[in-house]
Amino acid sequence: MGLRGIGAKPVKKAADGKKKRRARPAWQRKGLTRAQRVIAFIESLKITSGIFAGQPFRLRDWQKAIIEAIYAVDESGRRIKRQVLLTVPRKNGKTQIAAALALAHLCGPEAESRGQVFSAASDRKQAALIFREMIAYVRADEALSERIIIREHNKTLEDVETGSIYEALSSDARKAHGLNVSFAVMDELAQWPNRDLYDALTTGGAARAEPLLVVISTKSPDPNHVLSELVAYGERILSGDIEDPAFLPVIYAAPDDADPWDEAVWFACNPALGDFRSLDEMRVAAEQAKRLPAREPTFRLLYLNQPIDAETRFLNRIDWEACRAEIDVTALHGKRCILGLDLSSTTDLTALAAYFPETHDLLAWFWAPHDTLEEAERRDHTPYQLWARQGLIETTPGRAIDKSFVVHRMGQIVSDFDVEACAFDRWRMDEVKRLLVEEGIRLNLIEHGQGWRDMGPAVDAIETLVLQRQLRHPGHAVLTMCVANAVTISDPAGSRKLVKDKSTGRIDGLVAAAMAIGLASRTPARKPSIYLTRGLIAV
Repeated sequence: MGLRGIGAKPVKKAADGKKKRRARPAWQRKGLTRAQRVIAFIESLKITSGIFAGQPFRLRDWQKAIIEAIYAVDESGRRIKRQVLLTVPRKNGKTQIAAALALAHLCGPEAESRGQVFSAASDRKQAALIFREMIAYVRADEALSERIIIREHNKTLEDVETGSIYEALSSDARKAHGLNVSFAVMDELAQWPNRDLYDALTTGGAARAEPLLVVISTKSPDPNHVLSELVAYGERILSGDIEDPAFLPVIYAAPDDADPWDEAVWFACNPALGDFRSLDEMRVAAEQAKRLPAREPTFRLLYLNQPIDAETRFLNRIDWEACRAEIDVTALHGKRCILGLDLSSTTDLTALAAYFPETHDLLAWFWAPHDTLEEAERRDHTPYQLWARQGLIETTPGRAIDKSFVVHRMGQIVSDFDVEACAFDRWRMDEVKRLLVEEGIRLNLIEHGQGWRDMGPAVDAIETLVLQRQLRHPGHAVLTMCVANAVTISDPAGSRKLVKDKSTGRIDGLVAAAMAIGLASRTPARKPSIYLTRGLIAV
């Protein structure tokens, strides 16, 4: 164990104080490519746990392919890749490979003078995983033990030959500002509460010639999480939609519509399955998930890398995304329409939904106070300011919603569509009613309670439309966020309602949509006047 603090020395030292003469390491052989040197360095390490403990680290072909892609070089010998996304189900050796890459940059073929190497995770416990793996590699290797100083109290390593340091970081982003990052691995980014540490690390290598950032994680069920942003970007690169030579996406995941119980699906998204990832354990987990429905989301998220929330949610993300469609708003002009209005408190969004029963199309609008937008973004870890710039949220002056903006939009909707009625929660509606009268907007307002009696049928109605793939929505990011956050509770009779205090974030848009659809489901379509077909009859 290395000494701690000032004056600490490497773990081992020759008895006479002189450095031992050693054979040239395999990774320093002449004629190797940059990627081959990294591979040779990793394969010089020893596995210290699991079924292969005590054996040399033997990279599989799929692991070598990833490393070769990461360390590919241009004509001048410079590494092309600057950021790597490796998203893979659990138990496929991500911690071991992450620790080995970090060592390669600390004291191996990728080390540079006074380099700064980091691993980062959501909390101190998770951050310690890669650190402990690196220590195990060092202690099992005599040459590394002579040059690496281990300081366990603050989770740092120091290479006495290059002057490079390694540190394990948790999600306190303040520590990352001012760092000069040469290599960073971000472990289980899906679990990070916000993107602050990610942004600090990704911008911390500007002074380095070839900084490298590696994200290794299972997917996030939150479509607004920074990891989901990276996955979507990576998928566009893989599809050829965009080109970015500096970004390497490596995505092992089952398709959203794949059969989760098909072993062929398991093998396709788990590259280590049947090797060091136990097939028997996966079969046991699958059988339990079949018998216990509450375990299915966890199985699909962690074992198949499908972005499904392991917690119970009202609507599944896959089902909601399956209802996404291109909607021609102009084609809806004059069509029968039911509105749902959910007014905000000081911290909520104000949401207005428009549902068209004839086509099952759903549109939505959102408002937030301009002066509290940044504060709300920090509180909810949600990109409100970006959405405002994109026009997905309309901001009103001050620190509270100016309801005249909402009423103005309602007036536009009434003039464009055949608005039959507007369902509303009576909370804070007096001002809206007054403004509607002042603006001369004629609108049939129908109170919609938030309890079991009114919300129960409304919840059932929107769920049925989604599960039957009948609902059509344009993929509005704010509404999708509301759907992802929503949970329901049930009464003894089985009726359900949406509850804001049980949800993980804002659900106002879904509440507005549920009220509109719920009102439409209990309101029969108006019969056309008989005079439109036969005219007047004179007597």
